[in-house]
Amino acid sequence: MNADHHPTPLRSDQMRVSHEEREAVVERLNTAAAEGRIDFSELEVRLDLALNAKTYADLAPLTADLPQEIPPEPLVLKGGLNGESRTGRWQVPAQITVYGGMGSVKLDFTETQCRLTEIAIEAHGQTGGVTIVIPDGWAADTSGMNPGLGGFRDKTTSERLPGTPRIRLTGNGGTGGTVIRHPNSWERRVQRRKQER
Repeated sequence: MNADHHPTPLRSDQMRVSHEEREAVVERLNTAAAEGRIDFSELEVRLDLALNAKTYADLAPLTADLPQEIPPEPLVLKGGLNGESRTGRWQVPAQITVYGGMGSVKLDFTETQCRLTEIAIEAHGQTGGVTIVIPDGWAADTSGMNPGLGGFRDKTTSERLPGTPRIRLTGNGGTGGTVIRHPNSWERRVQRRKQER
């Protein structure tokens, strides 16, 4: 064999795609259909192509005519005097900074539709404290959290379901303390009632 012979390097569009990348395109196509951008018959064709795609060259054309998804801006929440909360359905950005202030802050992710693989939350309990509620199946890495005077409590389980984000929590409990947990029994009852409607 000739020593000068090198295999031709692959172009980036010839690289193989992963399950996750196929899934992301499938989700993007379903969203586009729900928004009325592509009709049902076209959706079926594209989904079939996406699920059988082997390379980036196979995947890229399937979403090329759809608008780029703009990631939400980082979110900063301040408890101030009266408190602040994010509950129900809201768009989750990859970065959130929370200041408990005097009135406390509650972040509730249980009804959010989140496609991110990781969410970075920087929490400062201050006087009012911070409460973070995550759905069952989401996991949190809280190794970067300083308990401060008010303490820090992690009541989450380490079981993480596939396709769910990991919460990376840093910051300081302050005097009010910071808690991260799954929904309590009352919150679960409220959720069940909403689903039954």
